[in-house]
Amino acid sequence: MRRTVYTADHEAFRETLRAFIEAEVVPHYDEWYANGIVPKDFYPKLGELGVFGIEVPEEYGGAGIESFKYQAVISEELGRAGVSFGGSSVHIALCLPYLTGLATDEQKQRWLPGMAAGELMFAIAMTEPGTGSDLAGMKTTAKLSEDGTHYVLNGAKTFITGGVNADRVIVCARTAPSTPEDRRHGISLFVVDTSLDGYSVGRKLDKIGLRTSDTAELSFTDVKVPAEDLLGEENKGFSYLGQNLPQERLSIAVGAYSQAAAAVRFAQAYTQDRTIFGKTVASFQNSKFELAACKAKVDAMESSVDRGLELHDAGQLTAADAASLKLFCTEAASEVIDRCLQLHGGYGYINEYPIARLYADNRVNRIYGGTSEVMKTIIAKDMGL
Repeated sequence: MRRTVYTADHEAFRETLRAFIEAEVVPHYDEWYANGIVPKDFYPKLGELGVFGIEVPEEYGGAGIESFKYQAVISEELGRAGVSFGGSSVHIALCLPYLTGLATDEQKQRWLPGMAAGELMFAIAMTEPGTGSDLAGMKTTAKLSEDGTHYVLNGAKTFITGGVNADRVIVCARTAPSTPEDRRHGISLFVVDTSLDGYSVGRKLDKIGLRTSDTAELSFTDVKVPAEDLLGEENKGFSYLGQNLPQERLSIAVGAYSQAAAAVRFAQAYTQDRTIFGKTVASFQNSKFELAACKAKVDAMESSVDRGLELHDAGQLTAADAASLKLFCTEAASEVIDRCLQLHGGYGYINEYPIARLYADNRVNRIYGGTSEVMKTIIAKDMGL
């Protein structure tokens, strides 16, 4: 289908990014995959290319473009090549909105230039062992010192994308107990310097997919966080998290669509090249029907994603809209990628083939950013059920 969501500027950026991925990522990706991490010295290259600075305000070293569409182009091109920029996926898409929306001018001056340059990598730490999607149940605490100069941070986080390479982590912690009337009360956000005493990176988690993404456990033992690193107001953290969840879920939906589109591309190329019984696999009616059905689903995902991008840029993407988009795209992508893997036969199960990596990478889309079950709950509530 003809797309109208992107302009000539987006397509020019796409061409530049595609060439960069071919030159700077593809030749090294197998090594990154084997090591389970993207080397940190790669990120300044993305900063130099301008990838990290697109949405950063001009006065802090960025381009100041208030649009999520460039992030969508990045997802599509990474999916097309079957590669990843690793844990930096959260650096801009998730973390930047908190800084631009909540940080003071002084904080922005300290953090945003390095963020745009890829010299100061960010992650965000919400989830804790045992709490999962129940963010209101978090146990990590931050207590203000008697002299008011710092907070003492104690607790642990898990499943933190980019947690190994991060220089700063936006940590959600309790600064006050919850109340019987409001379990969400008392949560605050802090931008924590990962070099502080008592801050510790635990295991780099061994995942079935997203192998190049450094997902880590973090622990905090009497970490003294300067009071000036509080982000926003005390005890209002949960409402801040809710404001940015629609963009996070849009990002996951775009990623799922991009993976599904790439899977169809990989499967079509493989079946047209692979021969069996003296004929190409693509020449069999079953292959044609399977690829056609997958293409139709990808077209539906594309239309949904494009509408979501337009609504988001217009400031009209609601929590229920984002939940519906994430639920549909992640569930549909899972089916498409599975069917495309089947068309590869036994080779689809071998990691040297991109479809195998896509299959493993895609599975988490129905879990992080809120599980499919949580998305259904949000949609049902919006329906008045």
